[in-house]
Amino acid sequence: MTRKPAPPRGRGASRNPPNRFATISHVPDPEYAEPGAEPKGPRTIFLKDNTRSIVTLNESPDVGFDVSVNPYRGCEHGCAYCYARPYHEYLGFSAGLDFETKILVKERAPELLRKKLNSPRWASRPVAMSGVTDPYQPVERQLKITRACIAVLAEYRNPVNIVTKNHLITRDVDLLSELALSNAAAVMLSFSTLNADLSRVLEPRTSTPSLRLEAIRTLSSSGIPVGVFVAPVIPGLTDHEVPSIVESAARAGAGFALCHLVRLPHGVAELFEEWLETHAPDRKQKVLNRIRETRGGSLDDTRFSTRFRGTGEFADQIAGLFEMTCRRMGLKTKCPELSTAAFRRPSKGQLPLL
Repeated sequence: MTRKPAPPRGRGASRNPPNRFATISHVPDPEYAEPGAEPKGPRTIFLKDNTRSIVTLNESPDVGFDVSVNPYRGCEHGCAYCYARPYHEYLGFSAGLDFETKILVKERAPELLRKKLNSPRWASRPVAMSGVTDPYQPVERQLKITRACIAVLAEYRNPVNIVTKNHLITRDVDLLSELALSNAAAVMLSFSTLNADLSRVLEPRTSTPSLRLEAIRTLSSSGIPVGVFVAPVIPGLTDHEVPSIVESAARAGAGFALCHLVRLPHGVAELFEEWLETHAPDRKQKVLNRIRETRGGSLDDTRFSTRFRGTGEFADQIAGLFEMTCRRMGLKTKCPELSTAAFRRPSKGQLPLL
């Protein structure tokens, strides 16, 4: 029997599975591993992304935005369940450890965003940050690319929606508060669990659940519309926490909420199975079977109408529990509509907002 490696400390994936688009891959030889030695985690490498455009168009009918800005590709948060992992395969990397250790950085993002907003062809609309990976992953503390992009949006008073798992967003309360005065900002803090021990291994480099609740309090008290994103709900592992997540967020100041079931596209399913084998072996089959119950017998369902909600009795029970708790706590179950009325293109003589 082949022994599967445990995830390196602080990482969500245990290895680099083969890239589905590549014809060759690296296979480590276990014979050369030191017996009993704890696997050494790879260092995070930051690579310059020379993209020439920053605004991505989205045509998916079940996603609540049509344009997004992603300052980073890959995400050091390392969430074991992340549906964005397969995107790294298009870059020639793996959806496993590569996704969380090889981060592409779009240094020119603020400049490219300014150019886009300044174009007469740009019709103001809410910009989502970020549509794929977290704009407030750890390196943002030093690079401040997300902050610079929000500063551009504030200068033009263009509305922005942000979803994050990181307390670091509170650093940018000044810019978000300014946009909120024009009804041009909304933020969601994402939770899969309130259990700090589970969060530490499931989403190893995110802010703790308690810090995310603190971020909701800070944003709410600063006049910024803030909600809770209960996602992903993992049947058999975290579904029982749906009411407590909604209740805790509402008490912290959240005004709205959304809820999505876990998605395991392509190689993410195999990586998540390995995570279960390491961290929850006694619940592995229950979790996988429950996911299949909500996905028509599979671990993923790519249909637009069902991929976030799931199907079947168990999926309906989760949705009903979420909606009932939101009603009880007075939370709306949709994001607030943002306004483009204040959008402007600053004159050439006007100093940019810093």
